[in-house]
Amino acid sequence: MNFIIKLLQARATAMLGDKMFKLAAGAILTIFVARMLGAAELGIFSIVMAWSAFLVPITSLGLNNIVVRQMVKHDKGKDAMTMLYSAISMRLLLGFIGGSFILLAFYWLYPDLFVGHLRIAIPALFLLQTFFGFLLFEFYLNYQGTFRTVAYIKAAITAVSFSIKLTLLYQGFGIASLILFTGIEFLLVGLAQYIVYRLKHKPYNETENRWPGYHPRWFNLAQAKQLLKRSSWLWLSGIVSVIYLKIDIVMLGSIAGAEQAGIYAAASRLSELWYVFPATLAARYYPDMIRAYQQGFNSYYLKLRRFALLFFAAAFSIALVMTLIAPWIISLLFGANFLAAVEVLQIHVWAGCFIFVRYLISQHLLITEQEPLSLASHVIGALLNVGLNIWLIPTMGIVGAAWATLISYSFASFFFLFLFKSTRQQMWQLVTVRKN
Repeated sequence: MNFIIKLLQARATAMLGDKMFKLAAGAILTIFVARMLGAAELGIFSIVMAWSAFLVPITSLGLNNIVVRQMVKHDKGKDAMTMLYSAISMRLLLGFIGGSFILLAFYWLYPDLFVGHLRIAIPALFLLQTFFGFLLFEFYLNYQGTFRTVAYIKAAITAVSFSIKLTLLYQGFGIASLILFTGIEFLLVGLAQYIVYRLKHKPYNETENRWPGYHPRWFNLAQAKQLLKRSSWLWLSGIVSVIYLKIDIVMLGSIAGAEQAGIYAAASRLSELWYVFPATLAARYYPDMIRAYQQGFNSYYLKLRRFALLFFAAAFSIALVMTLIAPWIISLLFGANFLAAVEVLQIHVWAGCFIFVRYLISQHLLITEQEPLSLASHVIGALLNVGLNIWLIPTMGIVGAAWATLISYSFASFFFLFLFKSTRQQMWQLVTVRKN
C-alpha cells in the first residue's frame, strides 16, 4: 500500500498518468466511433481534429518552454508576473484571432460539413480552444513544484468528458456532440489551470506577497517583444511540425475521401498512442539534462546517449510487437470493415523509432541553443510529407500515406542531423564519449 501511495505521489506518475489517460480515452473513442458510426464519420471527425491540432502551435507562440526560463531571470516578482501575464494575454488574443481564421479557412475548404449540429460544434471547438492559453499557468506551477494537482484535475475532466461522449454515442448522437464537448473540455481545463494557479502558487520571493489575479492590464509591451524575439524560431518550428505530423489525414480526406481518411485514422491512432511515453519522460528529465550540460560535455553526452538508447530500444520493441499483432488487433478493435488498416499500422508504427528519439533531439537543440535547426528539420519533414503524399496517395491510397509518414518522420526526426556540420560533430561526440 505504501508503494502504491508513493507511486501516485510521484511527479512522473502524475504527468504520465494524465497524458496516458487522455490518449487512452481518445483511442477508445476512436474505436467506438468506428464501430458505431463507420469509417466515413470517423474520417470527418479526424479531419476536424487535425485542423484543431493546427491551431495549437499557431496560438502557443512557441512560449511553452521560454516563459518560465525568462521569468526566473528577474529579481523582482512584479517583473516576473507581468512577463507571465503578458504572455498569457498574447496567447488569448491570438487564440481568438487564430481560431476565427482557422474557422474561415475550414468553411472555405469544407462548406458541405457545415450542416446540422456541425454548424455549431465546429465553430465552438475552434473558438473555445482560445483557453489553451492558460497552459502557461500550469508551466509556472510545475516550476514551483506543483505537478500532481493539475495533472489529476485534468485527468478527472477528461474522464467526465469521455463518459459524456460515450453516453451521447450510445444515445444516437453523432460526431457533432463529440466535437462540441472537446471544445468544452478546452474551456474547463483552462479554467482549472487558472483556479489551481490562484490557489497554489507561491510567492516569487520570501519577502514578497502572492501575485494578484490575471488581468490584461498587466500587459507589458517591452516584455512581450522580448519573449517573441526569443520564441520566434520555436513558434515557426511548432507550426511546421504540426503540418508535417497532421497533414496526412487532411490530404487523404481531400484526395481519397473521408472513408479512407477514417480507416487511416484508426491505424495511426494505435501507432501514435505510444508517443506519450517519450513526450512525458523527456519533459520529466529535461531538468536533469540541463544540469548535466552545466557539469560539462562528457557528463551531458553520456546521459543523452543512455536516454537515446533506452528510447530507441523501447520504440523498436513496440514496433516489432505491433507489426506482428496488427491483423489481430485491427480485427478485434475495429472489425472486418477496417482490415485495410492492417498494412497501414504495420508501416506507420515504425515511425515511432524516430519519433521517440526526436523528443531527446529537440531538447538537445534547445539546451545547446540551436533552435533554427529544429525549424529546419520540421521544414524538411513538412516538404517531404506533402510531396510524398501528393505522389503516393493517388496510386497507393492509405498505404502510400503511411510510407510518406514513415519517410518524412525519419528525415525530420533523425537523418537531418547529418545535413549540418554542428550536429554531425555532436553526433560523433555522442558516439565516442567515454566515462572518465
